[in-house]
Amino acid sequence: MSKAVGIIPARWDSTRFPGKPLYSIAGKPLLRHVWERCLRAKNLDSVIIATDDMRIAEAAFDWGAEVALTSPRHHSGTDRVAEVAKKAKAFTYIVNIQGDEPLVDPRLINKLVEKLRVDRKLEIVTAAHRFQNPADALSPNQVKVVVDLCGNALYFSRTAIPASMNGGSLFLRHQGIYGFRREMLLQFVKWNPTPLERAESLEQLRALENGVTVHVLVTAKGSPGVDTPEDATALEQKFARPKRRSVS
Repeated sequence: MSKAVGIIPARWDSTRFPGKPLYSIAGKPLLRHVWERCLRAKNLDSVIIATDDMRIAEAAFDWGAEVALTSPRHHSGTDRVAEVAKKAKAFTYIVNIQGDEPLVDPRLINKLVEKLRVDRKLEIVTAAHRFQNPADALSPNQVKVVVDLCGNALYFSRTAIPASMNGGSLFLRHQGIYGFRREMLLQFVKWNPTPLERAESLEQLRALENGVTVHVLVTAKGSPGVDTPEDATALEQKFARPKRRSVS
């Protein structure tokens, strides 16, 4: 069976949260939480952390992760993932996993790989879910996606789509996880940024503008990302909550 690798891009410099990958949450660096959950995905044959920062690399080495050192000139996590994928010729499927989602679901990773294996015409697959709070859809930091009747992405946007809030149930919150066929990923990073991509500041639109089908797996819920120190504090509180014991 064709192999799959999960690659987690990680960088130190973040405008809103410098040093985020090594920020401690519940006694572990944020990035380690992501890595450990990826290890639980049975459809991944390997998990690699891709970074250009030695602080991140050394920390990840210490907890036993496989690390790939990448160029510091990359403009996006996708570019960083592609650099690793270019050398990782043994893998047919590449899963780009956000390094700031410590609650990423291993089952979702498995589903992304399985979808690519089952549908050989599919080259990119991602995920989305319903907004729990409709008001969140008004935030430009929450990316929205609308899909066609086959579950393929029609458009991604930072604004509410369709425009009418009466159609709120028609758009989903996009979760920034992607499964690629290796050849598609390497082609994707060769394309120049496209007009809609630049307008929305969303690189996934580059695929749509070049005629690539992006399938969207719709899940019951998603995992929150950590964009700011406040997000990290909220997540710390979530980890600290005692788990309910089941009643037999």
